[in-house]
Amino acid sequence: MPQMAPLNWLNLFFWFLIIFLMFNSINYFMIYYNIKKSKITKNKLNYNWKW
Repeated sequence: MPQMAPLNWLNLFFWFLIIFLMFNSINYFMIYYNIKKSKITKNKLNYNWKW
């Protein structure tokens, strides 16, 4: 029936929204990024070029 078509579109929109949010949350929270922080060590001597 044509009168029920808006409900079907609304249902499809809600399913799309739920799947979209679940997909984004899984990608954001379940992937662990290894961030390696390295200390900046300055081993070279800095000579002033003016002297």
